[in-house]
Amino acid sequence: MDYYQHPSAIVDEGARIGAGSRVWHFVHVCAGARIGRDVSLGQNVFVGDKAVIGDGCRIQNNVSVYDNVTLEEAVFCGPGMVFTNVYNPRSLIGRKDEYRDTVVHQGATLGANCTIVCGVTIGEFAFVGAGAVVNRDVPAYALVVGVPARQIGWMSEFGEQLNLPLEGHAEDVCAHTGTRYVLSGQTLYRQEPAP
Repeated sequence: MDYYQHPSAIVDEGARIGAGSRVWHFVHVCAGARIGRDVSLGQNVFVGDKAVIGDGCRIQNNVSVYDNVTLEEAVFCGPGMVFTNVYNPRSLIGRKDEYRDTVVHQGATLGANCTIVCGVTIGEFAFVGAGAVVNRDVPAYALVVGVPARQIGWMSEFGEQLNLPLEGHAEDVCAHTGTRYVLSGQTLYRQEPAP
């Protein structure tokens, strides 16, 4: 075993966990789960059979990553945030064949106590504020807050808000890294440095 597992954690036979990952107190990882390298699963995390967690993700305490949720590399899930996988659940009606896929792309941040309604896609390096309820797709680099979540700005890959309008044609530079970002319409791009 090339990852750390706390004695109170349960990792079902068949689960795949990458090197350098840490599985903390009272975690349960189901048999079909696929977890990358250098992942941290905080206290009381649950990972379902059909969940995929990419390299370098940080899943804070009390988060359940249910079936049909895919987290790409370096996603941050804040404490107590919520994923779902059934859109209209009822206790007396089985709907496991109706699970909706949720995809969170590389580098995105999901703030504490936010809720991600199943079937949405969160773009790369997007930032979901604490307590927000996301019920539609979030563009790459977008900053969304509120219930339901609405976009209020743009974020750099470093995690700082950029001084840009929500749409139009403009540019800004991340004060911490010097990386330039270009807004074209309603899409933000990271401008690659010249070779």
